[in-house]
Amino acid sequence: MITHLKARLLATAFTLLVVLHPAAAHCQTTPAPTDANSALRIDPVMTQMEHISIATAGRGSPVILIPGLSSARAVWDDVVPVLARTHRVYLVQVNGFGGDAPGKNLQPGMLDGIVADLDRFVTEHKITRPAIVGHSMGGLVALMWTKAHPDHVARAMIVDSLPYVGEIFVPGATVEMMAPQAATMRDRMVASYGKPADSATAEATANGLALKPTSRGKVKAWVLAADPRVAGQALYEDLTTDLRPDMANITTPLTIVYPWSDALPAVRAEALYRSAYGKAANATFVPIGDAAHFVMLDQPVAFAAALQAFADER
Repeated sequence: MITHLKARLLATAFTLLVVLHPAAAHCQTTPAPTDANSALRIDPVMTQMEHISIATAGRGSPVILIPGLSSARAVWDDVVPVLARTHRVYLVQVNGFGGDAPGKNLQPGMLDGIVADLDRFVTEHKITRPAIVGHSMGGLVALMWTKAHPDHVARAMIVDSLPYVGEIFVPGATVEMMAPQAATMRDRMVASYGKPADSATAEATANGLALKPTSRGKVKAWVLAADPRVAGQALYEDLTTDLRPDMANITTPLTIVYPWSDALPAVRAEALYRSAYGKAANATFVPIGDAAHFVMLDQPVAFAAALQAFADER
């Protein structure tokens, strides 16, 4: 049932072990993204925190977008211009990804640190109960934030993410089972820092995570720009964070967006995600076809429609 999803994760892990390397811009702050072909205007001032940076665009009710492992905030570029017409959009980027300096993300507790930064940001800026969206590892962060501070989040959209990613490697896996493998992956990734990148392997991995040629090109570039020390720590913490026991206690409304394709047919994909989130008190499911893991890149129109509907809920 999860063969295709497992292959995607294994491909990602393999690339993280072999390919990732530091980009030349690690000591610089990534400029806020712009799109010359749209009306989107990114505010010139970006908030830099210990574990993340946040750029903003638009006006209206707040929506926070959290990208996944090794991804830049540019993963949302196809969908933000329309969303920002009616919402204040906060674009998160994890320090160490997108060519950014790692900040405090070389230390244990990275995911907890991201959650703490996000909650401190909304508290200090008096952002009342935002809608939050997380892709992949960002989806896990969104669930962690919802668990830790349910009164600070209105609702969460989880994009192709599971309460425990270890199940993709071994159905029924536990943290104890996966921790040694996760530590080995982390250590090998950290050891690859400063070594030449393998562009061919990065391309092969991107091909497993996205369907469209343009999507694959973007994913490959983000993989090559990520700091492997940060990616290694993030992957380790992803594989040793299990929220399955907490799902029944999360009452925040969840919208679960998942892709399906010929490799992972709709019936199988539905069974996987409904099983994973079956104990959640308030979950709805949005399938998007002809897409892989980077569903927002493969199907930007369909994803933008789902995102807009989610953001517009009252």
